[in-house]
Amino acid sequence: MYPQKEGQTQPFHWDQLPSWMTLDMELRSRLEDQTSLDYVPGKDRLYDLTRVHGGLTVRPTEWLTGYLQFHDLHALGLPLRDVAANMRDTFDFRQGSLDFHPGPMHLIVGRQELKFGDERVVGISDWTNTSRTWDGADLRLGDKNRIDLFTTSVVTIYPTSLDKHGAGLTFHGAEAKLDTVVPNTSIQPFVLVRALPRVISQQGRPGSETEVSFGSYYDAKLPFGFDTSGTGVLQRGSYSNDSILAGAGIIRVGYAAATLPWKPHIEGAYAYATGNPQTNASRIGTYDLQYPSNHNAFGLVDLFGFQNIKQDRLNFSLAPRSNFLLLFQTGSLHVASVRDGVYTSAGASLFKPPPTGFLRDGIGTEFDASAKYIFHKSYVVNVGVGHLFPGAVMTSSAHGAPLTLGYFQLTYRFKVDH
Repeated sequence: MYPQKEGQTQPFHWDQLPSWMTLDMELRSRLEDQTSLDYVPGKDRLYDLTRVHGGLTVRPTEWLTGYLQFHDLHALGLPLRDVAANMRDTFDFRQGSLDFHPGPMHLIVGRQELKFGDERVVGISDWTNTSRTWDGADLRLGDKNRIDLFTTSVVTIYPTSLDKHGAGLTFHGAEAKLDTVVPNTSIQPFVLVRALPRVISQQGRPGSETEVSFGSYYDAKLPFGFDTSGTGVLQRGSYSNDSILAGAGIIRVGYAAATLPWKPHIEGAYAYATGNPQTNASRIGTYDLQYPSNHNAFGLVDLFGFQNIKQDRLNFSLAPRSNFLLLFQTGSLHVASVRDGVYTSAGASLFKPPPTGFLRDGIGTEFDASAKYIFHKSYVVNVGVGHLFPGAVMTSSAHGAPLTLGYFQLTYRFKVDH
């Protein structure tokens, strides 16, 4: 249910523009009203997240395309002490790449986006104001059935200076997209390698990290209106002198009544990411969420990450018109291991368990309602409200304030060419 970009990019034509050049622009504003910010009762905040993307595409030859994109992002009305790292970045370069494409091959070099499967392992996190890019190279071979081979490093946002990645390239992988091997099914296996030159183990010993994640995403249309999708990941490797032994899985099964009015679709989902059971001092059992698009993974409030967590979820959607979608969701969240902590959507530790572990595993229950409407083909409106009812894990750790998030977002995209 990650909200992908919808609506059309409105075309404009300017005769004075060279035929080998295209300009593009995206304007987005999202008004958010959040209660109990930072889990402080009564700490309400109303603010506006603004985002401007502007791009330039050049095509000097048939086999070469260049792209340059800037962004300018702000959190208006929110005190600076409350502005999250993914909310603001004063004018900076977001993408800058060359795409060599002789025949069915693409070699993309420079700052670029990486998006695979349902983006629960590797995605750009477009809902966040900053969004995510990588510096490096991606070799793409094939068309309907293709493979990406990439070596990159994620770009770190610096709100008041130039964004840049760390020293060296640290994130590598291979991802295939097989759309014609199994009828009505897309299978996307992947192998990802995260290699960091310096980490500190659980025993305080410095060393390097080599983490290998292998798994697959799938999406299938079944007979009689049923559908299913999901992702499975296993992680192995070393973290200084510690060993990595973790994994995660998501499975969704849905049914669409396409012949009924408003085309109702109901879907059940289960997600699980391992935590550290603390049974072996030299083992890391907490799943590393990598670089996902996390919005609405665990409800619209976006509080939790895919680490040491399990979720039961029910989604129900209605489509009154082709340009109008309603979505209702409810989910129950629990820690996978009571001896591991709770993690944010960015993968940071929100809080740790007591020495003997949590007495119960309930993080909370959430209910969400949202809608998407597209008018004049190019204007996209998103509106929604989510509420978290904290469970025993939250209330026992001074994070027990109920939280409600409401938002109204408007997005418009256009391009100018000859």
